[in-house]
Amino acid sequence: MQDDSQYFSKEGLEKLKTELEFLKTKKRKEIADRLEFAKSLGDLSENAEYSEAKEAQMLNESKIAEFEDILRRAVIVAHDSKQDKVDIGSEVVIEDDKGKQMKLIIVGSQESSPAENKISNESPLGKAVLGHKKNESVKAFTPLGERVYKIIQII
Repeated sequence: MQDDSQYFSKEGLEKLKTELEFLKTKKRKEIADRLEFAKSLGDLSENAEYSEAKEAQMLNESKIAEFEDILRRAVIVAHDSKQDKVDIGSEVVIEDDKGKQMKLIIVGSQESSPAENKISNESPLGKAVLGHKKNESVKAFTPLGERVYKIIQII
């Protein structure tokens, strides 16, 4: 059986809940208002405003269902700074095979943000470092090919 859990930090889960609440309240109301306005324009069969509002409604409801499904499978991970192995929630300093160091945070796939140095536990590099200790080297199959990384520090 495949683990279909979605891993989150406490902050990441709160952000998702806030976005879901926005979609269920303000966004739904906004779309309902658009639909009412479009209906007031008359013939719905050739009403572009109505068609666009219905499509927006469908997309919003789809996003709500997706977020609710993610929340049902959500697992909050709290990183233990005393942990000696890389896990979800770990902040790590790694060095590539060219000597370049990077500081990364391993997060669940819903929270990944390369711009913030947050990489998914499902990414090639995330998978490669999980479960490894300081000073261990790992291989990751990246878009640039196979690379070797050394774990310098687990914060």
